[in-house]
Amino acid sequence: MAVPVTAAERPTRAVSPRHFVRLKLRVLGNNFRGQGWRIALFVVGVLFGLWFAAGGFLALAAPGMAGEPRYALMTAALGGGVLTLGWLLLPLVFFGVDETLDPARFALLPLARRTLVTGLLAAALVSVPAVATALTVTGLVVTSAALGGWPAALVGALGVVAGVLVCVAGARAVTSAFATMLRSRRVRDLAAVLLAVLAALLGPLQLLVLAAVRNADWDRLTGVARVVGWTPFGAPWTAGIDVAQGRTGAAVLKLLIAVATLGVLLLWWSRSLESAMVGAVSAGPAKAPRGAVGGAVAQLFPRAVGWVRRDRFGALVARECRYWWRDARRRANLITVAVVGVFVPVMVNLGGVSFSTEGGAAFGETSANSSPVLVSISMVFVGVLASVTLANQFGFDGSAYAANVVAAVPGRVELRARMAAFSLYVVPILLVVAVVLATVLGRPEWLGVMVGGLFAAYGCGLAINGFISVLGAYSLPETSNPFAMNTGAGIAKSLLTLLSMIASAVAAVPFVVAAALLGDVWLWLAPPVGLAYGAGAALLGAYLAGDALDRRQPELLATVTPRR
Repeated sequence: MAVPVTAAERPTRAVSPRHFVRLKLRVLGNNFRGQGWRIALFVVGVLFGLWFAAGGFLALAAPGMAGEPRYALMTAALGGGVLTLGWLLLPLVFFGVDETLDPARFALLPLARRTLVTGLLAAALVSVPAVATALTVTGLVVTSAALGGWPAALVGALGVVAGVLVCVAGARAVTSAFATMLRSRRVRDLAAVLLAVLAALLGPLQLLVLAAVRNADWDRLTGVARVVGWTPFGAPWTAGIDVAQGRTGAAVLKLLIAVATLGVLLLWWSRSLESAMVGAVSAGPAKAPRGAVGGAVAQLFPRAVGWVRRDRFGALVARECRYWWRDARRRANLITVAVVGVFVPVMVNLGGVSFSTEGGAAFGETSANSSPVLVSISMVFVGVLASVTLANQFGFDGSAYAANVVAAVPGRVELRARMAAFSLYVVPILLVVAVVLATVLGRPEWLGVMVGGLFAAYGCGLAINGFISVLGAYSLPETSNPFAMNTGAGIAKSLLTLLSMIASAVAAVPFVVAAALLGDVWLWLAPPVGLAYGAGAALLGAYLAGDALDRRQPELLATVTPRR
């Protein structure tokens, strides 16, 4: 008689990367059911990806079709290096990463770390950015084939595959590592410094490229391309070009560099991935509560907001202040504002740097190339960028927003409190940006124009983003990774960011016009007028968007609540 076999005694099939890919595709299909807006965003993302892939393919394939080996090397090394750098930095400061398969959900499953890493990497390759990148860099295979025949094309294809894997693994490793650091408040300063260093790498690269292009020193640019080609940023992309030019040994070494880089990135990712699965990093022993003076209610208000009224508005301000300081996702956005807010205006106003015939940069005439109008434009950008963080402010709350709905918090009070709490962190950053730029340019008399432009653009941005956060909110994944995004949410974030920045910039245009027409008089009028203009716009936006919030509270809660 046959003995029945229990479920525990049945042989289990080994888990392979294809299981993760099938799981991701199934989750994607389930997320699209009955969600027309998600399907529309996915289609828009595919169209953008195809447009990017077509343009990139033509740019990378053009040197081969034109028979220009020197330009082929420059295009492969510099274009591939920028592409790799974009994969590392853009998820941190703009797009985020797709976390359809949240690693934390696999914590209780008996999966080896190697299986989990390879499976999640395979699932990450099934995405619009990864596919678009793969289609783009096939132009290098065409160039290699045109210049060196099928052996160069074969090595180029191997390099392209390795390069795409390095891009995807690098993006996951960097975001996972920063997510781990940002969960610990003890190392948030270190995370800010590291992110600032990563963003600042773009500055020297920009100056170097501008110097080479303006002077048409192609020999110097070719030398730079050769150096970049031996780094992990350019090695996989230039291997096929080396074979086409008769440097087979160099091509083999570059493929080894790419493989070694991929191994290091996967090892780094696996370490931080294990921490993400375990949970939040401990913040250390809890501090003893403050004295009993004022009672338990007073202890709920941080010292920075001890001045607010002890009413509904004050409670909301206190809560938001704590969230902006303690929530890793929100803190990551504040770091982005601080880094980009200082970096972009300096680079814009230093864009007039002159270059000598030897390719060197002359910084002595920097401030003479700037003007109050250019400074006002850069300050409008910073103010708009600072406010765009609130475009999905209710998405940060997720299902916790139900408490506000149950309490029937008036929409106007809600939005004013959120604006006030966010401004407690952002306004000091904006003032630091203005002081730094005035010091770098050597124009302290322009400080008033800078402050006025910042406040005007920031206030207009608060008003515009109040409406966008109510009408265009989207849910965020329940994960400890502050850079994670749901499928399609990256496109939603990009479109909402673009819409917010354009609308806010248009609302702040009068300040740029005034700087161009009023001359020296505007240096004194800009600060009070900018403060009044920005504060009035923010209050008007909270008043009008608050009515829309009162009508849409249930729908908003359903929108920002993550789906399992």
